[in-house]
Amino acid sequence: HVQLVESGGGSVQAGGSLRLSCAVPPYGYTRYCLGWFRQSPGKEREGVASLSVDGITAYADSVKGRFTISQDNAKNALTLQMDSLKTEDTAMYYCARSRGRLLPSTCGALTSTWFPYWGQGTQVTVS
Repeated sequence: HVQLVESGGGSVQAGGSLRLSCAVPPYGYTRYCLGWFRQSPGKEREGVASLSVDGITAYADSVKGRFTISQDNAKNALTLQMDSLKTEDTAMYYCARSRGRLLPSTCGALTSTWFPYWGQGTQVTVS
């Protein structure tokens, strides 16, 4: 049973910052592609950022330069540092994991079909 648990969401004013965290099993980084996705009401789920087994990161164009995905080995957590937040960043944010090892290009494509394991989500509201 794969369990991913997000935390760190909340409400913030535009221009502010939030840091999301996702508890990941200790071996998660060395075997799987990990990613952050988000979904707003009435919109499709979209990929935000990913981290491949090789440590290669990828970002959606809408968040490049503002969001940073990384791993916190001490806490076995996948993090998403979100700076310069905009109202359009408002969404439910989900942590996700691939079934197996993905090529960096596949991991970086941020396509949800490659991620069968999902957390319950954490809400981010920017006003």
